[in-house]
Amino acid sequence: MRKNVLTNEMEPKRLLVRIVRNKEGEVTLDPTGKKPGRGAYVGLDPVAVKQAANKKTLDRVLQTNLSDEFYQELYDYVDHQRARLDLFGELGTKH
Repeated sequence: MRKNVLTNEMEPKRLLVRIVRNKEGEVTLDPTGKKPGRGAYVGLDPVAVKQAANKKTLDRVLQTNLSDEFYQELYDYVDHQRARLDLFGELGTKH
């Protein structure tokens, strides 16, 4: 379980996307969850990501200035993962 920084709710790690800021200040998506640096977790909710972009929520959480392009990349990734989840069901479960 990890805390979704956009909703402040605890969610299963497999239903979250990790965003990491490294020592050089670069912020990237971390689908593996293993990159070094300060991490923040975001749920698979495209609407919440759009709201975060408008309010610059992740800028405050990660203590940096993020570009609109980064927020768009995050939105596209979350939207894709949400569609996969809706299509295939729970991620990481065996049938």
